[in-house]
Amino acid sequence: MLRFTICLILIFTSQHLIADEKKYTIDDSHFSLGFLVEHAGYSKTLGLFKHIEGDFIYDEASNQVKDLSIIVNTDSVFTNHEKRDSHLRSPDFLNTDQYPTMIFEVKEYALNDTPGQIMGNLTLLGITKPINLDFKINKIAQYPFRVGLSKPMVMGVSARTSFKRSEYGMKYALDKELVGDEIELIIEFEARQE
Repeated sequence: MLRFTICLILIFTSQHLIADEKKYTIDDSHFSLGFLVEHAGYSKTLGLFKHIEGDFIYDEASNQVKDLSIIVNTDSVFTNHEKRDSHLRSPDFLNTDQYPTMIFEVKEYALNDTPGQIMGNLTLLGITKPINLDFKINKIAQYPFRVGLSKPMVMGVSARTSFKRSEYGMKYALDKELVGDEIELIIEFEARQE
């Protein structure tokens, strides 16, 4: 009888633990990945990437993110200037023919506080380096709008970070200080619970 009771407790406990882990898929129609970079010291150029995809697991009970992956189509770079966008796609910058994606990944990370920081890896131009994001979960709630026939649970997130592009081998125009080294990233997204 004791063995049966222990088995039941283990089953219910494991089901409860699994139930706390929810998969979220990023809604690409409510995702913004912007960047700022200095232009010859005069001002900062604002750009964005128009096409991404991503998902992750979130455990609300432990406030833990797992298996987060955001894949950015580098060819979708947009700065509202066709000639500059073409140059950004070239080997001088994003080299989109050889490196069609930029990837941010987090295997597992506990968000002790929100807002807080989340640590992951950024892969750009084939180079992977650790990076920290200031990360805030804005809201987790049932969506007020229908998606198909239902109103799913949705998480809203804001994140910010910066990195030096030279650390990823992107050194064009650094010697004459025509284009800044530091890239500021601005991330806003909604993700739907599956």
